[in-house]
Amino acid sequence: MKTEDLRLDGNAIAGMLSEMLSVEATTIVARCAGCGAEGALGTAVVYLNCPGAVVRCAGCDAVLMRFAHIRGHLVADLHGTGRLTI
Repeated sequence: MKTEDLRLDGNAIAGMLSEMLSVEATTIVARCAGCGAEGALGTAVVYLNCPGAVVRCAGCDAVLMRFAHIRGHLVADLHGTGRLTI
């Protein structure tokens, strides 16, 4: 079987995305890519006095996530989050 035979488009993950996005967001556990600390998003440190929102690790103050409205769209940068657990 060829790799091309296993390829699907993004619609294949619609169910998983719906499951992830339909929970109470503050209970999602995030792991910091910097220090490895894990905790519910409700315990993270959030700054709203900037263009958008910056979410920082409560343990090491590294940036976990950034959110901003850009040209009418909500844009999220999650690169500081090593893992999200629902």
